Amino acid sequence: MGASCSEREGAGEDGAIDVVTTVYPLAYATERVGGDAVTVTNLTPPGGEPHDLELAPDDLERLLRADLVVLVGGGFQPAVEEAIEAASPAVVLDAAEGVGRSSSTDELEAGGGEDPHVWLDPLIYADIADRISSALGGIDPARAESIAERSATLRTELESLDDEFRVGLEDCRTRVMFTSHEAFGYLAYAYGLEQQPLAGLSPEAEPDPARLADLAAQARASGATTVFTEDLVPAEVAQTLAAEAGLVTARLSPLEGLTDEQAAAGADYLSVMRDNLESLRDGLACS
Repeated sequence: MGASCSEREGAGEDGAIDVVTTVYPLAYATERVGGDAVTVTNLTPPGGEPHDLELAPDDLERLLRADLVVLVGGGFQPAVEEAIEAASPAVVLDAAEGVGRSSSTDELEAGGGEDPHVWLDPLIYADIADRISSALGGIDPARAESIAERSATLRTELESLDDEFRVGLEDCRTRVMFTSHEAFGYLAYAYGLEQQPLAGLSPEAEPDPARLADLAAQARASGATTVFTEDLVPAEVAQTLAAEAGLVTARLSPLEGLTDEQAAAGADYLSVMRDNLESLRDGLACS
């Protein structure tokens, strides 16, 4: 699904653009670039697992009346995509469509699909913010300039974040990330790391004993010290691998959503990504 932008009659005079997003990073980018021009409803609540999100009747009503719906398509949230198709909102933007790096396609495809976690590369995320900015500006031309200015500000912050990752991950004892599920392909590709996931793109999948034994052997051979677990995914399998390979565990967020604790503490995309950087630096023994 791409964006089909049409100007909302009187949009610049009659209040904020009503935007529905399907996952936290899209809500954050929309709020940052939209500012007071938007009202954003995110369908995945704090602490919610977005992959198998089921919508309530109120959510369907929000989709029907939204001026703009922003999602990551490709089967990331099947029930949500079906609901959006049925509701036919005024403008639908698949934020990941057409973004990314063509040279990385093979590296980012696994388990029968492509990694949807495009926002874990800050520069790709900046491109997504620009696409959201363009969609909002098409709906409300009177505020397009201020929306574009905020998008440029966010891009500058994301470029600085990218620099922090490049410097922070430049010199590490190991470049192999052992992760709970295959959510970190874009992050790994961006910074020259290798992802070894316990499960595929679905966090519910579990490796068989042979896969666990193979991963334990790889972990010992690579010099890894850490298995990275996630906030919204049970850690039992990762803990089993850690025990078998003599490793410790540490948190690494795929930023599919904030936990209740993160939301209460005022965390956001930038602060969680910086937490990720520190976790990676410790876990990969970077100097």
